[in-house]
Amino acid sequence: MTGKSALRASLRAAREACPPVEIPVPSAFLARLKPGLTVASYVPFGGEADPSPFARAAVDAGCVVALPHVVRRSLPMRFLSWETEAALIAGPFGLHQPAEDAAELEPDIILTPLVGFDRSGNRIGQGAGYYDRAFLAHPNAWRVGIALWVQQVDTLTPDPWDVPLHAIATELEWITP
Repeated sequence: MTGKSALRASLRAAREACPPVEIPVPSAFLARLKPGLTVASYVPFGGEADPSPFARAAVDAGCVVALPHVVRRSLPMRFLSWETEAALIAGPFGLHQPAEDAAELEPDIILTPLVGFDRSGNRIGQGAGYYDRAFLAHPNAWRVGIALWVQQVDTLTPDPWDVPLHAIATELEWITP
C-alpha cells in the first residue's frame, strides 16, 4: 500500500468510526449566497460528511443546486441541475446522481467531500481526480471542503495537479487558509 493509499485508509476508518453529526453553516458561507448562484453539492456515502445544511441554506437564499454526475473514469464529472426532492439515479462508485438529461450548470460554489485535509487548504480525495479536474474546469468557483474534524492532518504534500480549497467546514470550525 502506498503512502497516500495508507493515509486514505486510515482517514476513512477514522471518519466512519464517528457518529453522524450535523456540520453548522457558518456566516461566512451564508454571506456568499445570492439568488441565482449555482451551488454544487453532493450526496454523501461511505461516511462522508453531509453537506445537506449547506444545500438547504443555498436553496433558502434563492440559489440553484447541482449535483455531480459521473459516467466513467475517462470522462469529466459534470454538475447537473437537481430539484431537492427529485429522484436520483444510481451512478458508478455508489454515487446517487441526477439523470443524465438534467441541465448541466456552471457552479459558483463547489461543496467538496473530503477524505482528508490540512489547514492550508490541501485535500486528499478518493483518488480518481474528479474534483481536481472539476476545479480546473471551473476556476472561478469557490471551493469549500466539508469534513469531520478527525479528517484533519498536520500537513499534506500536494501533487502538481492538486487544487487547494478556499475554505473547509467541520463540525467544530470554519477554516480559511
